Amino acid sequence: MADAATLDRGKALYGVHCNFCHGSDARGGEGGPNLLRTEILLKDMKGELLLPVVRNGKGEMPPFNLNETQVADIAGFLHNFPVAGYDASRNPPPSILVGDSKAGEVYFAKACAKCHSTSGDLKGIGAKFSDPKQLQQYWLMPGGGRGGFGGGAAPPSLLKPVTVAVTTGSGVIEGRLVRIDDFIVVLAEADGSQRTFTRRGDTPKVVVNEPLKPHKELLRVYSDDDIHNVTSYLVTVK
Repeated sequence: MADAATLDRGKALYGVHCNFCHGSDARGGEGGPNLLRTEILLKDMKGELLLPVVRNGKGEMPPFNLNETQVADIAGFLHNFPVAGYDASRNPPPSILVGDSKAGEVYFAKACAKCHSTSGDLKGIGAKFSDPKQLQQYWLMPGGGRGGFGGGAAPPSLLKPVTVAVTTGSGVIEGRLVRIDDFIVVLAEADGSQRTFTRRGDTPKVVVNEPLKPHKELLRVYSDDDIHNVTSYLVTVK
C-alpha cells in the first residue's frame, strides 16, 4: 500500500495524463482500456513495467515524458484500486466545469485556432454534448472514445481517416491506411479495393498523414488548468 503522499501525487499525475482515456476509476474511458485488468499492471510492482509503456506509448496511446518517480507514483495510485467492486474514485465531482472560460478562450486562440474555428468546424460544439465530460473527452482525443458525441454530429475535420502515400517506380499511390508495419503497408483506394506493398527499409517511400496527430502531440503538454479552461470555454460555444 502506497503512503498518502504517493497517492496524492499519483492521483494528480493520473488526472492530467491518463484520466481522459482510461477514466477516473481506471476501468476504461474514452478509448482507453481498463488498466486494472491489464497483465502489465497486474504484474507490475512499483511502476517498473508501466514505465516503458508510458515512455514509448502503445497503440493509440502517445508517449509521455514522465520520469521514473512520477510513473512509480501513478503505479502506486493505480495499485491502490480494488480490481472489483466500487471505490471512492468512482464518485465523480458534481461538475467538471471548474475552469476559467476566458482563459480557455485565450488558450484556444493560441493552440487550436490555427486548425479549428468556433464559427466554422466547431460552430455550436457546446450544444452537441449533453454532458460536459463527453465534450472534454472528445476535444482531448476526438474520434477515439465510446459513448458517442452527446447527441451531436462530430466535426468532419476531426473524423478524416488516416491516409498514406506510397511512392513506387510507377508513381505515387494514395489511399486510406489499412495496415502498416516494418514489412508491409496496405491501403484502400477510393473504390474500396486494397493494395499491399512490401517494405524493405525505406523502400518504397511511405508517407502517413494522420489528421489527429496534432491532438496526440498536445496531450503531452496540456496542463490540468488548460484542460479545465478549454472545456469551460467550449461549453459556451452554442
